[in-house]
Amino acid sequence: ALQSFRRFGNNLSEYFHRLHFWHKNLKIIGAEFGTSVLSYFIFLKWLITLNFFTFIVNFGFITIPQFFAAEPNNLSFISLELFTGAGSFEQTVLYYGFYTNATIHRAENGPAYNMQLAYIFTVGMYFVICFFILLVSMAKSFCRSFINPYTCSGNASKLLCTWDFNITDEKAVKLKQKNLSTQIKEDLSDVNPEVLNFTLKERVVRLVTHLLSWVAFLATAVAACAGFYFLSINNLKLFVKGHKNDLESQAATLVLPVVVSLINTFIPFFYSWLGHLERFQTPGQHIYVTIIRNIILKISIIGILCYYWLSIVAVSESQCWEALVGQDIYRLVVVDFIFCLLGSFFGEFLQRIIRTTVCVNQGLPEFDIGRNVLDLIYAQTLTWIGILFSPLLPVIQMLAFSIIFFVKKVSLLMNCQPPRKVWKTAQMTTSFMFLLFFPSFVGVLSVIGVTVWRLKPSKECGPFRGLASMYAAVSEWIKILENYTASKWVVSIYNILITSQFFFILSTLVL
Repeated sequence: ALQSFRRFGNNLSEYFHRLHFWHKNLKIIGAEFGTSVLSYFIFLKWLITLNFFTFIVNFGFITIPQFFAAEPNNLSFISLELFTGAGSFEQTVLYYGFYTNATIHRAENGPAYNMQLAYIFTVGMYFVICFFILLVSMAKSFCRSFINPYTCSGNASKLLCTWDFNITDEKAVKLKQKNLSTQIKEDLSDVNPEVLNFTLKERVVRLVTHLLSWVAFLATAVAACAGFYFLSINNLKLFVKGHKNDLESQAATLVLPVVVSLINTFIPFFYSWLGHLERFQTPGQHIYVTIIRNIILKISIIGILCYYWLSIVAVSESQCWEALVGQDIYRLVVVDFIFCLLGSFFGEFLQRIIRTTVCVNQGLPEFDIGRNVLDLIYAQTLTWIGILFSPLLPVIQMLAFSIIFFVKKVSLLMNCQPPRKVWKTAQMTTSFMFLLFFPSFVGVLSVIGVTVWRLKPSKECGPFRGLASMYAAVSEWIKILENYTASKWVVSIYNILITSQFFFILSTLVL
């Protein structure tokens, strides 16, 4: 018992040491670049924690029981399968199709574990918990940004009363000085905003520039979505259906995710360039307009993908359409991660080289908050959709986000300069959380609801094989419970929450 207690203490101290490591990186970023850039890294750290929680839930209630039911197999993997997620990966716990529909018994007289109920209840309860996590996070962020009176303290009190005299280390003192200096600059920029007195001609030119920018945005978004729509509806016929499991056909499956990543990488650069042409009065206006344009583009792309998965792949003659959807989402996550790393190289490193050698007057590039935040929301949306088809996808996204955190941090410190116009962004994190909740999370709930209630599972794979819908597993379980007096309370709760008119109206509005 004493050794177990010591082991627990060592693990706990190691955990807090890692938290201190994260905290130190965030303090450095906040001191050098201000709260606007810091809000991106805080949001990224929050997503890493969320995906770690998702992995623990899915691995504990879905994957571990499957290990007891699966037969041992010797699989050989090739390098390309790490990018495609196909081949031998189809016979692993990574995908829905590998999971059994049987009731698992570890011992002959031991307790039974119904994989169908475990699968659907684990996914369902996770989304319920995630719903409340998002609401609480938005509420806390809103309170810190708008309601907390201590955030509105004056600059004099901040200068005279906020110094921590316990700080004695020279590096910590310099870091604290930079952090305090940045906060005061942000407050002064809020108190004395830049006032531009435009002439009538300049106002007309600005108005025409804004109109042309929005026309250019709509034209590129519609063209990109139309081209991607025709590619997606023909993707199953051109690259997936009828091909053998060889190297060439697997490489062809990367066409769709590469095209999506190209759209999501280069068009947002164009939107950022449009924002610079419009010359907004404040940096906040620039960032929020860029975010609005990017979110419209990315949500449209995800909407087309969901239509492709639910209306074309789900009704195809594939033996396991859920596995095909899981592989598509896996490829999208992996390729998006690669393009995110390439974006840091081409978008920031090469800009620094060009601006320090050719365009010296422009100075170092600034960190594009709007584009980078929308990349995170897009990646997290894919992960939420993929949970039903690939239960272990969150751990892949967690590792990807962790690498992105350190790559972005190094790229930020080496290639970028602090914002030229220092400004306070207390509401930025709240805006990020709201965009993650709506339209991202709400849209994912709609997709999961349609899949669970309306689509017919594959006949030859997965825990719901042979059923009319995934939700039919719950309905059959409730019918069994009606025969037991001790379980009447479960049936009553089910009738109140699920079969009530309120739930019917709510689900109709969502679906």
